[in-house]
Amino acid sequence: MGETKTVEKSAPKAKKTAKSSKNAKGAKKTLVIVESPSKAKTIGKYLGPSYKVVASVGHVRDLPKSKLGIDIENDFEPQYIAIRGKGDLIKELKKEAKQAGKIYLATDPDREGEAISWHLAYLLGIDPASPCRIEFNEITKDAIKNAVKHPRPINLRLVDAQQARRVLDRLVGYQISPLLWRKIRRGLSAGRVQSAALKIICDREKQIRDFVPKEYWNIGAVFRKEKQFAAKLTEYNGKKLVVETGEQAQAIINELKAGTFTVESITRKERSRRPLAPFTTSSLQQDAVSKLGFTTKKSMMIAQQLYEGVEIKGHGTIGLVTYIRTDSVRISAEAREAAKAYIQDRFGPSYTGNTVFSNKKKDIQDAHEAIRPSNISLDPESIRDSLTKDQYSLYRLIWTRFLASQMAPAVFDSMQVSIRCGSYLLKASGSKLLFDGFQKVYNTNMEEDRDSFLPLMEEGEILKAEKITSEQKFTEPPSRFTEASLVKDLEEKNIGRPSTYAPIIATLLERKYIERQKKTLLPTDLGFLVTDMMEEYFHEIADTGFTAEMEDKLDDVEARGLEWKQVIRDFYGTLSEELKVADEAIEKVQIEDQVTDEVCELCGRPMVIKSGRFGEFLACSGYPECKNTRAIVKTIDVKCPDCGGDIVVKRGKSGKVFYGCSNYPSCKKAFWYKPTNKKCPQCGSLLLERKTKGSQLACSNDQCGYRE
Repeated sequence: MGETKTVEKSAPKAKKTAKSSKNAKGAKKTLVIVESPSKAKTIGKYLGPSYKVVASVGHVRDLPKSKLGIDIENDFEPQYIAIRGKGDLIKELKKEAKQAGKIYLATDPDREGEAISWHLAYLLGIDPASPCRIEFNEITKDAIKNAVKHPRPINLRLVDAQQARRVLDRLVGYQISPLLWRKIRRGLSAGRVQSAALKIICDREKQIRDFVPKEYWNIGAVFRKEKQFAAKLTEYNGKKLVVETGEQAQAIINELKAGTFTVESITRKERSRRPLAPFTTSSLQQDAVSKLGFTTKKSMMIAQQLYEGVEIKGHGTIGLVTYIRTDSVRISAEAREAAKAYIQDRFGPSYTGNTVFSNKKKDIQDAHEAIRPSNISLDPESIRDSLTKDQYSLYRLIWTRFLASQMAPAVFDSMQVSIRCGSYLLKASGSKLLFDGFQKVYNTNMEEDRDSFLPLMEEGEILKAEKITSEQKFTEPPSRFTEASLVKDLEEKNIGRPSTYAPIIATLLERKYIERQKKTLLPTDLGFLVTDMMEEYFHEIADTGFTAEMEDKLDDVEARGLEWKQVIRDFYGTLSEELKVADEAIEKVQIEDQVTDEVCELCGRPMVIKSGRFGEFLACSGYPECKNTRAIVKTIDVKCPDCGGDIVVKRGKSGKVFYGCSNYPSCKKAFWYKPTNKKCPQCGSLLLERKTKGSQLACSNDQCGYRE
C-alpha cells in the first residue's frame, strides 16, 4: 500500500468534541472509532446519544519516517511507533476507551482500514479476536445500524496483506532512494509500483521516438441512390487489401473507374449495445479524467467527499456513494431492486435490464460492491444546489453510470452492403437507433452507434459511382499516455492497485520524473535517467511482469493465507545483492543545472535553478563560495489591494502555498486562497477562488461573508 494515508489535523478536534461518555440515563456509551472527522460527524447523527463516535484521522501507528524501521535480522519484524503529532489524539482515544461500555472499530472496509483497526486494538488493549470490528460499504442510516448489529473479529489476513505491502514498499523505497540521492541528487525516490509505472511511460516515449511512419492509401467510392453514401475498398481476390504507394493507388482507381459496381450481398440485422458495468475505482478515475477533465488525485478527493457525507437540504448529512476503493462490479440485490423500481417509474418497464456483470479477478476483488449511489432516488439535479460544481459533476457521472448499468440494451437496425467491382470488394455500413435503452441516460459516444442511413438496395443491383476517392495516410506512433490511459494500462498489466494510481502519478510529477504536456504525460530526462539506472541495477523492480507477479503473491496473503514474511524473504535476498552491486558500480551522475538570466546580487554570478524539498528555487552558481538563494517568484497578474505591488505565489515553512505581496516585509498582505481581480460587490475587497458548497468565489474580508 505504500505510504500512510494523508494525516489531517485532528488532535485538537478530539479534545474539542469530547463529551461525557455516559448517556442521559448514566449508562456507559458505546465508543465507535472511524477514520475521518467528517465521517464521525455523519455516523454520530445516525447512531444517536448512546454512542460516541470519534476519528483516528487515518493511521495512528506506522513505521518511523526517520529510519528503515524494519528489523531485517529479526525476520523483517516491523518496528511500529505512534505517528508523530498523534500523541494527544492517542491519549484522548485511550481515555474514551476506558470510559466506554463497548468499543467498535469502524475504519474503512479494506486492507488499509483493517490494519488501522489492528493498530488501534493494540493501543487500546482490545483483543483482535473479539467481535470489535464493524464495517459498512455505504454511510447510510440502515448500513450503519446493520453494521453495529454484526460485529466481527479483526481479519488478520487483511492485516497481513497490508503489512506485506507496507514492509515491501519500505524496503524498496528506503534502500534504493538514498542510493539515488548519492548518485544523482537529493529528493529523488524509487518505489515498487512507482518505478514500474515510470518505466511504462518511458518505454512508450521510446516507441514514439523510434517510430518510422509508413505510407498507405485509403480508397473508396461515393454512390447515390436517393441519398449519397460512401463505401470503402477492403479486399482484393478475397484477401485484405493494403495500398502502400500512390502509384498502386492510381492503378486501382483506374481499374475501378473502368469497372461495374454490383451489389453482391446485403446483411441486415438488429444489433444491441449492452450498458457498461457500474464503476470500479479504476474505471471511475478513467472516466473522470476523460469526461470531466479531473486529475486522478482530484477524482479520488471528490469521491471521498461524496462517500463520507455531504450536507443535503432536507436530508441532513448523508453519504451519497458507496465505498470508493473497489475492484468489483457486483451490486447488492437491494440496490438492483431499487434501481429497477426507479427505472420502471421514470422510464417504463421496457427500459429495465437484466445484464449480469462479472469481475475480471475471482479471488478477493469481490469484497465490496461497485461504486454506486447510496440512494438512487437522490438524482443529481434534485440535490445540485447542495453540491459544489465538482461534487455535482462526479456524482452525476456515478449516478448515471450505475442507473444505465441496470437498464436495457440499446437496439440498432444495422445494415452492411458488399459491393463487387471485378476482383475488388467495397463495403458500406449503416445503422439506425431503434430503441435507446440505457443511452437514455448514459451516452457512450461510440462512432458505430451514430445514425448513418443507407438507402434500400437489392442484391445484383448495379450502382453508379459518382466519384472514386483516395487519401494518402501515414501510420502514426502510439499515443502518449494520459492519466486515464495510464490507469487503464496499469490495471490491465496488474501493476499496483487502483487506490494507489492517483498517488503514484502525483509522485512521478512531484519528483519531476514526468511532466504534463497539455493532457499527456511526458517523461523528463531525469525520468529516463532513473529508469535506465533501475533497469540496469534493479531489473526486477522496474520490470512490469515481475511487479504484476508480486502483486498476485501479495493478494495470496489475503486470499489463500500465504505467510506474508515468506513473500518478503523471497524478495529481499535478490534486492540486498543488487544494492551492494549498484552502490559499487554506479558512478556519480552530474546533472547540469539550468542557468537563468537572473544575476546573484552578492557576487554577480548567474543564478541556476535547483530543486529542494518544497520545489524549485534559485541558487548562485558560485556555490559553495557563494551560498545565496532566492525563491522563484511566480506572479498571478493581481495587484496588492494595500500597496499596489504584485501578488506572488509563496510557500510557508510547512510547504503550503499561499499568496503574498511582493513588497514584503514593508507590505504584509497575504491570502491563503488565490485572489482574483474581481471585487466584492458588498464591501469592495478582492474575491478569492474558494470553492464551497454552491459557490466558486468568496470575499477576502472575513467580516463580509459574500459568496458567488
